[in-house]
Amino acid sequence: PSLRFLQLGKACLESVNLKNRSFLTLKDFNPDEIKHILRVSADLKHRIKLQGQYLPLLQGKSIAMIFEKRSTRTRMSTETGFSLLGGHPCFLTPQDIHLGVNESTTDTARVLSGLADIVLARVYSHSTLEQLSKEASIPIINGLSDLYHPIQILADLLTLQEHYGSLKGLTVAWIGDGNNVLHSLMMSLAKLGVNLRIATPKGYEPDAAVTQEAQRLSKQFGTELQLSSEPMEAAQGSNVLVTDTWISMGQEEEKKKRIKDFQGYQITMQTGSVAAPDWTFLHCLPRKSEEVNDEVFYSPRSLVFTEAENRKWTIMGLMVCMLTDYSPQIPELKL
Repeated sequence: PSLRFLQLGKACLESVNLKNRSFLTLKDFNPDEIKHILRVSADLKHRIKLQGQYLPLLQGKSIAMIFEKRSTRTRMSTETGFSLLGGHPCFLTPQDIHLGVNESTTDTARVLSGLADIVLARVYSHSTLEQLSKEASIPIINGLSDLYHPIQILADLLTLQEHYGSLKGLTVAWIGDGNNVLHSLMMSLAKLGVNLRIATPKGYEPDAAVTQEAQRLSKQFGTELQLSSEPMEAAQGSNVLVTDTWISMGQEEEKKKRIKDFQGYQITMQTGSVAAPDWTFLHCLPRKSEEVNDEVFYSPRSLVFTEAENRKWTIMGLMVCMLTDYSPQIPELKL
């Protein structure tokens, strides 16, 4: 790499220090910090995937991965990503580690702090993560909670940056449930100059406190934030159409009612017909056909499989930022 890139990396590192910080919500991270994580992620993808380099940046380190809920992408991306960087992942199910049941969350946090370098926890309650973070002396990553899913958003942002070449000025339309993925978009998009239009059925709106904070952020960063219950209104002129499952784990009982309440929310080519000419589609998966039809899901406009792969590069970028002093070699991304 040229000296200029190295200096650039160094200057950036001095202003952004993510080492040993927990990553529970994007609410706690400023624009420069989010951009730095994305830049490190893009850099690792470039060096490892495209150039075939071996970068054992996490050699000798281990991660404890706590999963109260099962997951394909979160487990695979973290486990393969940590290994690829030379580290050792330990996967813990509720059978191995029953948080707060056979050992208190406080005790678990303290024990793991002596045995691992970092913890990723995918939990039901966000308060479990806050408790872990409070008691642990090592960084904690939110692998998903009822309130937020920040690692998913890093993958979404990298995917859009790669596709559009820049994020600033894009308009994202969320058409679906006011859930944890939406909450994390609301805590990050304005910071990167991205507009957000939300359409949720009545009774399925995002959390009131999250909405209040998102309104404050959109004022601060001069972006648009629109909330309605009209899918076509949200899609109008938007660059990105996003949805997610309507029935999350633990909500199976409500399936019939939810499918009825979400009538008219399926994303189809008709939804896309009012979007911007360059519109694309995102979904964090697993996907059901009532949320988006096959025509959109498998179309060239759908970025879902790149988005799924980017879960790996962004979790790697995040872990490298949290555990090392790595300087990315690629120039700063155009965000």
